[in-house]
Amino acid sequence: MKNSAHPTFADRKQHAAEAKKKLLEKFKSAPKLDDPELAAKRAERAAIAEAREARRIERERVKEETKAREAAERAEREAAALAAEAAAAAAREAEEKAELERHIAEEAAKKAERDARYAARKKRKR
Repeated sequence: MKNSAHPTFADRKQHAAEAKKKLLEKFKSAPKLDDPELAAKRAERAAIAEAREARRIERERVKEETKAREAAERAEREAAALAAEAAAAAAREAEEKAELERHIAEEAAKKAERDARYAARKKRKR
């Protein structure tokens, strides 16, 4: 299918030359590096970048504070758990000690009773 807008080689060549000319004009009309408008845009971008960096630093600081607070709370909970465990162990130990003393007292009472029976039996035999 032929392109009806540019049917000949000369037309295509002319069209390409016009396109190159338009691109060159566009490039020449572009603002220069020392243009005040470009400098203002650059300054605005720099300010935005600084603000973005400040927000990032603030987020990191908040994140570190949160981590530190959570670590302190975790340490506090662990310390409380250890203290509760130590108190429970001390209570168990005291209960075991009391049970042992009660058992020793019962055994001593039984021995005293046996000894009394033995002494009574010896006394009856004499």
